[in-house]
Amino acid sequence: MAQIDKYIQHLLRFEALSLMVTSNGPVVARLSSGAEKASTQTVEHALLVAAVHESAPAAALADIRSSRMTKFQYPLDAPTVTVEVTPTPGAWKLLLTPLPTDSTAAPPVRLPPAVSTPPRPSAPSIDRQPRIEPARPLAGEAPRVSAADSPRLSRPDIPRVDARPESPPAAYSRVTEPVGDLEDDRPGDTTGIDLLLRHMARVGASDLHLATGRPPMMRLHGEIRPLPGDHLPLTAEALRALILPTMKLIARKEYAEHNDADYAHEIAGLARFRCNALVERRGPSAVLRRIPMEIVPAEDLGLSRAVLDLCDLPKGLVLMTGPTGSGKSTTLASVIDRINTHRKDHIITIEDPIEFVHRNKRCLVNQREVGVHTDGFKQALRAALREDPDVVMVGELRDLETTAIAIETAETGHLVFGTLHTRTAPSTIDRIIDQFPAERQPQIRAMLADSLKGVISQSLCKRIGGGRIAAYEVLLVTPAVSNLIREGKTFQLYGVMQTSRQLGMIPQHDALCELVRSGKVDIREAYSRSYSKNDFRTSLHHAGITLPPGISAREA
Repeated sequence: MAQIDKYIQHLLRFEALSLMVTSNGPVVARLSSGAEKASTQTVEHALLVAAVHESAPAAALADIRSSRMTKFQYPLDAPTVTVEVTPTPGAWKLLLTPLPTDSTAAPPVRLPPAVSTPPRPSAPSIDRQPRIEPARPLAGEAPRVSAADSPRLSRPDIPRVDARPESPPAAYSRVTEPVGDLEDDRPGDTTGIDLLLRHMARVGASDLHLATGRPPMMRLHGEIRPLPGDHLPLTAEALRALILPTMKLIARKEYAEHNDADYAHEIAGLARFRCNALVERRGPSAVLRRIPMEIVPAEDLGLSRAVLDLCDLPKGLVLMTGPTGSGKSTTLASVIDRINTHRKDHIITIEDPIEFVHRNKRCLVNQREVGVHTDGFKQALRAALREDPDVVMVGELRDLETTAIAIETAETGHLVFGTLHTRTAPSTIDRIIDQFPAERQPQIRAMLADSLKGVISQSLCKRIGGGRIAAYEVLLVTPAVSNLIREGKTFQLYGVMQTSRQLGMIPQHDALCELVRSGKVDIREAYSRSYSKNDFRTSLHHAGITLPPGISAREA
């Protein structure tokens, strides 16, 4: 049964003059006596949007997308009511009005054309509740549920209108409902999710979290908080109605097969969003990360001159590293944008999915998305060698073969940027080498010593006064660093970084100390982000900063 049919049942059951349904509000029936009956539960905005879009004709949908009020009759084949939709931002209104009928006839009911209609008795008096007989279904058609058969509508003195679907199963091992037409790659209507994303962007949050049984949540300044507003807990049906229209064909297929899907969604003029849809114990969930439309200039991120100089290299391998959510994508996008602004080269990016969109400035930029434009990172990276690139950006060095091709690409005269989920610069080099079998590691050490030009490891801290700021650990590959990599003595790299501050190198604990000394980050926040507490305390001591009482006992 379509959601709008449930509302029509209430309209006919109470012989109401009209029925008003409002986003996140009750269902209100206006009776002929002038009184109003309101439901005890509210209707989620996502369900109201879904009800309209599954029942409205194409012309009405066009008006709705243009934020214009529209009217249509429903159902289209045998109209019963007039539907008026007012799509105001954040709160739609749906007004159902019954069409005029013969005074001696019962309220209209859809009947198959081939079924004759027996004579109806006179309409019952107002103090008696009418019984609407269900039409016999056509062959192969699911039986329709009449208002009289609904247990929730059996008592006229309790006008309980429950617009919520049934509760989802307690556990999900696979998606239990269809995820849409897997042969249709047309974009669905995303009004519901777009409203939440716009709200999230207005308050400055970085991520929107949707989970079955919980109201929408957001990550603001590194903390998970409820999205402001009177949002009800999301049901499984409502959550799917929000998420599925944002998926294209390949994402829907991946979600149907694996219960996970990574893809991108864009709101024109606002932002792009990196999306992950998943199924967990309670039902479907999703996380959407905001990717600004405008790329922050590299200078505004606080990158040092030594890091900016890496953008001018003709060839070599530069790695951006850090844990998930540390801002690697933002930093890498700023670096690529700087190259796009100051050089005249061919840039190829390989991402999963495409996050920041780079428009051609002085460079020609080709952006490829894994799963959409190429089968994988290694296939796209291997093909890039035949595409005349000057700069190649690899979204993630996920496996041994991708890493090997990236090093080979850097050795053959190209500038390659990549990311890894490592915490420090020395551990990044160890991670790359340890991917390879023992017999290949000496060769990889030699290749990495010649091709690697720099490693920037970053961690995000809460800024005093609001917002977040990155602390950058910088390792630049000098002849001394190359020898340590070639000889497998990466444990000595911190010593070189400590004594090469004049070249632009800086370990993480010193970078955090600089943020504390400049008043940008609280000392407790910096201490919690430090990977080496002893080194951080030493840096603070040399800077003349005293730790607050009790903080020295907090170890990672």
